[in-house]
Amino acid sequence: MCIRDRTTAPAAATGSQTTTPAAETTDTTAPTTASTAEAPDSTARMAGPGTAPARATVTPPTAVPLDARYAEARDTLRAWLDAGILVPDEQPALYVYEQTGPDVLQRGLIGDVGLADPGQHIILPHEDVMPGPVADRLALMSTTQANLEPIFLLYGGDGGAATRLVDEVATKRRPLVTARTEDGLTHRLWAITDETEMTAINADLHDRQALIADGHHRYATYRVLQRQERATRLHHQGSTTDPQHPDGPTNLPDPHHTSGPPDQESPTGLPYPNDATSPERRETGQHAAKGRPSPAEGLVAPWDFGLALLVDSTAYPPDLKAIHRVIPGLSLAEATVKARGAWQVHEYDGLTEGLAALESAPEPAFLLAGEDGAHLLVDPDPVQLARAMPPDHSNRWNSLNTSVLTEFILPRVWGMRDDEQTVRIVHHDAEAAVRLAARTGGTAVILKPLAIDDVLAVAAGGERVPRKSTSFGPKPRTGLVLRTFAID
Repeated sequence: MCIRDRTTAPAAATGSQTTTPAAETTDTTAPTTASTAEAPDSTARMAGPGTAPARATVTPPTAVPLDARYAEARDTLRAWLDAGILVPDEQPALYVYEQTGPDVLQRGLIGDVGLADPGQHIILPHEDVMPGPVADRLALMSTTQANLEPIFLLYGGDGGAATRLVDEVATKRRPLVTARTEDGLTHRLWAITDETEMTAINADLHDRQALIADGHHRYATYRVLQRQERATRLHHQGSTTDPQHPDGPTNLPDPHHTSGPPDQESPTGLPYPNDATSPERRETGQHAAKGRPSPAEGLVAPWDFGLALLVDSTAYPPDLKAIHRVIPGLSLAEATVKARGAWQVHEYDGLTEGLAALESAPEPAFLLAGEDGAHLLVDPDPVQLARAMPPDHSNRWNSLNTSVLTEFILPRVWGMRDDEQTVRIVHHDAEAAVRLAARTGGTAVILKPLAIDDVLAVAAGGERVPRKSTSFGPKPRTGLVLRTFAID
């Protein structure tokens, strides 16, 4: 896995702060503070010493083309950089990031992850993406020329050197940033700039895989943007390519190095001293001897990397929550009547009783809920279920509750497709799903969260779970660390 220390830039801040989901960082003691608006309908605040909070509102999406829609975000970002509200760190750094709260402790590393060829199976997606959100995020990234928030990656670190260093930094050093958010979490950030420490992280992460926990659409956008930028520069510079790196343009200056040529970047993208005997040269040889291409091979430009948080899931197991569905226009009575032909249905007077029954029911099980009560679906007809599930998927994939919902209940039982127009999504909150069902004259479908081991196994096997199957947390807070290609 390739993680680089070059271009992340935090909001310059120390002391206690408050952030909002709209990517806000407000500091009362530091020289500057900053926040970033990362969605078309978000509002960000920024305040510096001796100034009243100002509001920068990004125009809500209408019929405005995507690139034009994000011009205001681009101009705001540039203005903050020009005014010194956002200030890049003077030294390249990786960042230790900690989130704490009631029953929550998560630590990881924020840096730039190399966008290796998918065939190398270094970064594993586990969910499919939709073209609309990818197009939206591509417009944002290409217009702002920035990654405004990190994706969330999990890897099996087994308490290795990187994890030990993360814990040492978090327990023994003074944080660069401390922020408290309205959800009860405290966020702390430290910068790692020591070459020896970065080398140790490099060596530990070198041969590890990572699972995308959150940010599938943004990671897909990283890849599209990489191809787009390479094609644009090839067009402007001519068609000459380096035979060793046919996918990328040649004669581009390497923005990551001031002390040596691009081939002096380590396999994980961390810079080594400009030294003929540096560990990088020995490690590259070891990597080649194993027959596996180096993840950082050919990565020389800002768009060859993407901002990411990496968490060792063996040291800090994530919280995996369910994502519920709402089917507008399908009444609870109709949904239940149709389900009786393929499922055993048990009725409950209220949502609380139904949720308790769902919790103890063996999978696959679903709770249909609405204004008129709750109905638990269990014990599907095995013949109908077997006929509905795709034979080209693994048994584990076919056993997932979201797979059964997508391939059996929606198309076969209810006669509808699982798409953004037909099926609404509600994260975590069963009561919110029931309220939405009541407003839309529909049915809420309450699911249990998938097992983390099942998600990992499906991804390792090269499969992807149905859309909106997982919600990993705690997610990294937007606004603490961002990267811009211009500074990169």
